[in-house]
Amino acid sequence: MSEWVELLFTYDEIEAQIVKRLLEGDGIQVVLRSMKVRPYPVSIGKMGEVKLMVREEELERAKEIIKAMGDLSSESVSE
Repeated sequence: MSEWVELLFTYDEIEAQIVKRLLEGDGIQVVLRSMKVRPYPVSIGKMGEVKLMVREEELERAKEIIKAMGDLSSESVSE
């Protein structure tokens, strides 16, 4: 069984969910890890980080998907 590795981290839980769904739509398993305490809206330092983890063998493909998404969004802004 392969290891889970960190793809990226963010302080925005909504952004993490969007990226997760994007990758899962392409067949990549994603796990979100966070130290946030749910009832409290703390987002300071490590307690605010949300890490997106993928399987090691899917890391490069996940990076390509995220890069392609960024390229598309910057193209639509400049049009």
